[in-house]
Amino acid sequence: MNDSITHYRNGKIFTAADDGWAESIVVEDHKLRFVGETVYAEILAPDAEVIDLEGAVVLPGFVDAHTHLVMMGFALQKLDLRDATDLADIQSSIKQFAESNPDAPRLLGRSWLFSALDGGHPTREMIDAVVPDRPVYLDANDVHSVWVNTAALRELGIDADTPDPIGGRIGRDPVTGEATGMLYETAMMLYVWPKLAELASDEDRDAALALAFRHYLEDGVTGAVDMALGADELASLERALDAGDGTLPLRVAAHWLMTREDNEADNVRQVHDVIELHERVQGPWLRIAGIKIIIDGVIDSCTAAMKEPYSDGTNAEPIWDLESLIPVVTAADAAGLQIAMHAIGDEASEIGLTALEYAIAANGDIPRRHRMEHLESITRDNVERLARLGIIASMQPVHADPAIQENWQAMLGDYRVNRAYPWPEFTEAGAVLALGSDAPTAPHPPLPNMFIATTRRSAIDPSLAPNLPGYALPLADALAHATRDAAYSCRWEDVTGQLVRGKAADFVVLKQDPFTEGVDSLLTTEIAMTVVAGSVRYDATRAKKTEAQHTEAQHTEAQHTETR
Repeated sequence: MNDSITHYRNGKIFTAADDGWAESIVVEDHKLRFVGETVYAEILAPDAEVIDLEGAVVLPGFVDAHTHLVMMGFALQKLDLRDATDLADIQSSIKQFAESNPDAPRLLGRSWLFSALDGGHPTREMIDAVVPDRPVYLDANDVHSVWVNTAALRELGIDADTPDPIGGRIGRDPVTGEATGMLYETAMMLYVWPKLAELASDEDRDAALALAFRHYLEDGVTGAVDMALGADELASLERALDAGDGTLPLRVAAHWLMTREDNEADNVRQVHDVIELHERVQGPWLRIAGIKIIIDGVIDSCTAAMKEPYSDGTNAEPIWDLESLIPVVTAADAAGLQIAMHAIGDEASEIGLTALEYAIAANGDIPRRHRMEHLESITRDNVERLARLGIIASMQPVHADPAIQENWQAMLGDYRVNRAYPWPEFTEAGAVLALGSDAPTAPHPPLPNMFIATTRRSAIDPSLAPNLPGYALPLADALAHATRDAAYSCRWEDVTGQLVRGKAADFVVLKQDPFTEGVDSLLTTEIAMTVVAGSVRYDATRAKKTEAQHTEAQHTEAQHTETR
């Protein structure tokens, strides 16, 4: 850590606070000692080290309000199928990946879209046709289902007699009952995740976490809310904390993932386990904030709980119904835990809000800050209800990218697509809106995320028409939701999220100015510098110099090899 005084001057500093903009910031003891006009900064700190920002835009460090750190690190190493346009493209990519990794005992992929199958259903035979001899696991883009081949089903021990878990489903042949190769919701969480976790080492997890941290710092993220923590992930974070002498590369708040059991006692017992963790892990760099409950699934695979059926006439039951949810929510609320509820379907948000109302009535007037995640389809009445209850709306603009909306819209197929991802409705109702990415279900970089938030256009294919542009956000508002409000969502409002005196010196310097060059520049703007607690954790100039030196060293070694 750097205890010197540093004056960053001559910038366009967006504070995400009421005063709006500043010219200079003075950093001392990891905090912001001054934010304001340069003339006063020079009087206050005449002997400070001076860094001339040369008119660059400075933002508060982004806080990813919803992510999965270790999972993101692993995903960055998997075969990316998001750009695959059809089955042949998917199969070709898998085949090439297999040929490039001949010694890998199993092949892992991610981010394929249901729309790439043109209405067809994924089957194990489709993967077997190109990789029959090794297990293949392909996470859907939303990471709520996984597509596997026959070898993977065999490795998992799944056959016609394997039962569906509570809240999940094994895809089956309607005649034979044999598993088809699709595992939905808790069938993925309870069969695939433990198997892959068992096969991964602590070193693998630590490397994945380090990779996620590196990418986040390179993209201007200084804090993250991990939304599906388990024992392996916590252990990895604590090892990183020890290795960093009590610090991490960026701040982390985490929600422990709850597992739906078939009885109230086992469900509530998990809450008491998290209470102990919450009391033990409460540091300035890593803290257990509360619990995460996945009430329903996702619209793309028709597992989100909706008030009305999908376009094919089917619907989905919630993973957590109201009866099972109320005791857990009431116990967690009474203990002061933050409750984060995944609720994508309009019925799921209704269930979650009803459970929270019950807990608030039962426990009375105590400090609380609960959240609902995603809220992709929600009734207007429940938007107002959420605001009245003081619940934070935690949403991810990247999920609304028009390039991945085709199947989402087709599954609903009616008036509900006209109120998709209604971000401004929440703030108009008086709720706090916190923006994040939900990586690895979507790309993690915040600037393209802000592009989608401010245009409702696609960061993947900007030529596509915007989707419901009336729900776009002004740039300053979007940035505040991804910094100030994201920090508020995890009770960091006194620590970070704004560039004001007394808060942590967490900020990011951009190479371009989206306020003057237009929001399209968010797709090309690079991060010049990321500062966390006053320390420069990423410097683009230094990184490029190091890369150039590494390339030159490789070239020199190659020349020596040729000479020998």
